[in-house]
Amino acid sequence: MTTVARDDLRGVLESSRLPAVGELADALVELCGQETPARILDLRTLKTNVHRLLIETSDGLRSLVIKCSNPTQARHNLLVAHRWLPAIGMGDAGARLLGCAADRRGVRMWLIYEDLGDATLESTRADRRRVAAAVEAIATLHLRSSGHAVLPECRYHGRDLGAAFFAANVRDAIHGLAMLRPPRVDLSPEREATRDRLLARLVALREEIPVRTEMLAVHGGPEVLLHGDLWTTNTFVVEELDGPRARFVDWDAAGVGPASYDLSTFLFRFPPEDRPWILDRYRSVVASAGWRLPAAGDLNLLFETAECARYANRVVWPAVALLVDGAEWGFEELAMVAGWFDTLRPALPE
Repeated sequence: MTTVARDDLRGVLESSRLPAVGELADALVELCGQETPARILDLRTLKTNVHRLLIETSDGLRSLVIKCSNPTQARHNLLVAHRWLPAIGMGDAGARLLGCAADRRGVRMWLIYEDLGDATLESTRADRRRVAAAVEAIATLHLRSSGHAVLPECRYHGRDLGAAFFAANVRDAIHGLAMLRPPRVDLSPEREATRDRLLARLVALREEIPVRTEMLAVHGGPEVLLHGDLWTTNTFVVEELDGPRARFVDWDAAGVGPASYDLSTFLFRFPPEDRPWILDRYRSVVASAGWRLPAAGDLNLLFETAECARYANRVVWPAVALLVDGAEWGFEELAMVAGWFDTLRPALPE
């Protein structure tokens, strides 16, 4: 039965042109039970590299989410699920990681997760009860990880998302943009104008590195484990018997830094009129540990620094793609990021 189940699974996966299907099929058979025949009833793409599988076994239906990553990102997520979150007593803060499968060339790796359904916060941002549950989970993540012995490991295997992240990305982005000149690349007047706009923004930010570094040191608060990409699409709020409970997916960017890095990402996903009460909810949770958030003006500078660090990071990779691979899509990405800089406004009213 196992051979038949594996062949059936592999056939469906191959028809969808997914990589490393043999290894993935083996992992799914093992997960469903060595003696349990299984077949895929539905395979649906959720994102470019994320898919939902509905599998029928002799024990009933099972829904799983599979994610294809490079080995570095996969290892990162394995550490988050199996080590870092359990270490701070929050092993259930993400989707359960049920299995993994690597291709024999070491190029791609599949992670197999439980399916949390469609209960993302993206479609229910107006529901204050659900948003509050997510904010409380974010605050708990930050509180429990603050000062924890596992943080150096999180920084080593993950990212340092503090002042160093801001400074390094600003400098790398400037370096890449400065090389986007003929004869390396062909520049239309429009592309040249986009490059120059971005360069002007980033050179100004480079001059502000000392001030922003000092601001983070004075007002950034303790270092914590950060999710690193707290979009509402990565936040699930599941209704349980004792009320809504938030869980987070896509920990690819998890690292260490000030709480403002996560908060800025989350707050900017909501309209300006909702941000004060969301921040107040976070403030009330962390106050139990004696944390006091800075004034609105200082918070705005912290949030802006986090956003600009992310924007600069998004400049680096299109520039590399253009210079090394000649990827034309890089100019579209740069124009998009230039628009982000143009529309960036303070997160909070002062």
